[in-house]
Amino acid sequence: MRIGVIADTHGRVPAEVFEAFAGVVMILHAGDIGGESVIADLETLARVVAVRGNTDVGFGPPLYPDTRRLTLEGVDLFLCHEPYRAERLTPPPDIIIHGHTHKARNEVINGVLWFNPGTAGKPQFDARALTVGILTLTDGKVTGEIMEVR
Repeated sequence: MRIGVIADTHGRVPAEVFEAFAGVVMILHAGDIGGESVIADLETLARVVAVRGNTDVGFGPPLYPDTRRLTLEGVDLFLCHEPYRAERLTPPPDIIIHGHTHKARNEVINGVLWFNPGTAGKPQFDARALTVGILTLTDGKVTGEIMEVR
């Protein structure tokens, strides 16, 4: 199963995202959506599951909660915007997906994959490229890939 992962769109989805997400079965948005049009655009590709970010004023629960935890293909995923929300989860998930920093991240720490697709909306905080992520879930295991979209 291939899943697209995006964060920090801040109201815009570059055209290259649609090419990068071709064939995904689901898209996870890790917050700072920036408007319903972003979700509507992404839903032309696949079902979108999103959490709200710190700039998503008015995008409150239940539609966009602060965190989500779900199991897909036997993989326990935790989705949030700010990484601090994932600290001390019990039991720990297989993967923590977050945004907020605008810096791509794909690293395993203490057996947990920490995955940040970077920013697809606007580079800041020393992030110079626009990036998204692809997760591949197979037989209860997950691998991540960061892709530049500009």
